Parts: sequence; C-alpha cells; structure tokens
Amino acid sequence: MNIRSFSDSIKKALTVTMVAGTIMSFSSCDRIHEDLQPCPQGLRIRFIYDYNMEFANAFYSQVDCLTVLFYDSKGNYVTTRTNMNHSELSDENWRMTVDLEPGQYTVLAYGGMACDDSSFSFVTAPETTKLHDIEVRLDPEKISTELHPLFYGKLDTSVEENDLEYKEVTVEMMKDTNNLRVLLQQVGGEPVDYKDYDFRITDNNTLFAWDNDLLPVPTVTYYPWASDNASPGELPDGSDASVAWAELSFSRLLTAASPRLQITYKATGKDVVDIPLNNYLLLLKSQAFATMPNQEFLDRESHWNMIFFLGENKQWVSTVISIKDWNVRINNEDLR
Repeated sequence: MNIRSFSDSIKKALTVTMVAGTIMSFSSCDRIHEDLQPCPQGLRIRFIYDYNMEFANAFYSQVDCLTVLFYDSKGNYVTTRTNMNHSELSDENWRMTVDLEPGQYTVLAYGGMACDDSSFSFVTAPETTKLHDIEVRLDPEKISTELHPLFYGKLDTSVEENDLEYKEVTVEMMKDTNNLRVLLQQVGGEPVDYKDYDFRITDNNTLFAWDNDLLPVPTVTYYPWASDNASPGELPDGSDASVAWAELSFSRLLTAASPRLQITYKATGKDVVDIPLNNYLLLLKSQAFATMPNQEFLDRESHWNMIFFLGENKQWVSTVISIKDWNVRINNEDLR
C-alpha cells in the first residue's frame, strides 16, 4: 500500500468514527449540557408472588389488577401507578417503569384493589394520606361473598443522583385472603343436609394498616359464599351417602388473633362444631417445614379443607383437615 492510499484509509476511518460519535452524542443523555435530553431516572419494578407453599412465582397467574403507591422519605405521597391490563400483568417480562427524582422512597403495592369486583378499598384517598396513615378495609357488604383476592407488597428503595438509567428493583408480595371448604358427614351414612346447619367464622381481621398488619376492629362473622349437598358414593347397603358442604372466604389470619369456626344444628340451636380455627389449621404444617414460623405458614397457605364426622345426635366425633395431599385426622377432644 502506498502512502497516499494509507492516508486515505486513515481519513475514512476517522470520518466514520466522528460520525458515529456524533450519532451517539445525539442519542445519549447528559446532566450538564442544556442542549441534551436528561437521562431517564426512576424505578423499573418487577413484582413477584412466591410467598406460597409452592415457593413459586404465581404473580402472573393470580394478580389481575395492580395499584402501586409511592411515598418519599418523610412519608409524603408522591404518585400512584395502576395497571388493569391483564395481558401485561400475565407477562413474566412485564415491568412497571416510573420516573422519580433522586431520593428515598417507600413503595406499597396492592394486587386486586383496582379491579371492578374488588372486595377491599382504601379508607381515605392515598393522595391525601401520609404513608403511616394508609388503611385498607374489607367492604362490609362482601363479608359473605367469595372475596376477590388481595395481595400486598412493600419495598424501601432509593433513586440516586448519578443514576444514568432506571434502577431495577423487585417488590415481593403476599396474599391476604383465604378460602375454607367444610364438609359434614354422618358416620353411619345417614343423609346430611346443608340447609340444616349454620356455618360461620368469626374474627376481627377486616382493617389493614400501611404495613399489612391488622388493626383492632369489632369482630365480624363470615358466612358461606357457596353451599350444597354432595354424594361421595354408595354405602355397603347400596344406598347413596350424603354430605353437606360450605365454602367460606375470609381475610388474613394472625396467630395473635382468635378466629373460630362454628357450625350450628338449626333444629336444636346447639353447636356441633366450635373450634379455634388457627390451632386446627396449624396442625397441617408438615414436618418438612417444622422450622417455618406459624405466621408464615398461615400467610403462605390460602386454600384449606376440613371434614367433620358426626355421630349419634349430631355430635361431632372426628375431623380430617387437608391441604392438597396433606391430611391430619383428630378427635374432637384434642383441641377445644
């Protein structure tokens, strides 16, 4: 290669480099020069719900609407983001992007609050409420319905002055609603009719604080949102057995509280079942999770099943509690 050719190659290379640099300068951001666009600043948020007994992220299959509140370091309201787009919420690659000024922030996330059939709502509008005054309550009219699932998550994070892009963060959520299916069966096979019984759960768990703890409120009574009779099959004499069942939906269980499950035989007005609900449900904690705190177990599990066997005179003689493939059989003398 001669000197002229080498010089021309150098010039072309420099020209390409200068053009590329010019393009990059137009597409980049700058915090000093006023003629350049400011760098994006804020949070890019991933939401997960793996606080369950499967330890698997179920956010994308269970959360159908999302409300996210942002508060500054002094507890002042900053902004709200809401997403009711099911196709986005069910996409594992979806992230919520929020522009925020540098500073410390507390992020509160509520799944299920913005949906049309939500069972919970804010006591006061978040934009007029300080962080520690946020309260969420169960609609009294929804007490005896199938509660729309409620999910909660909180994150303390920050946006730094020198951040040149959105900060990647994750909000971990938990479920605050439960469902219990109760079955009544006569040991001797005699028919049992759900219409003859009054099923209910009593608890004082309808008002949540900003940190998802429960605030003191009067005791409420949950009644079934569904009930009927069913047949588990034929008895030895060829007749059909009959059981009564009822499903109740209720808010978060706390170990510090004393919820009770009661079943009354209407003809006599006497309770055939009256038990401390938490104590019975905690019997289902497998030894594989023996070190798991009781509160964590109650929070991770949300679907429960109980079978009560009645003897003569409609007296409760034994119970089977089950979650999926776990079963515990107990007598009525064990826990009262």
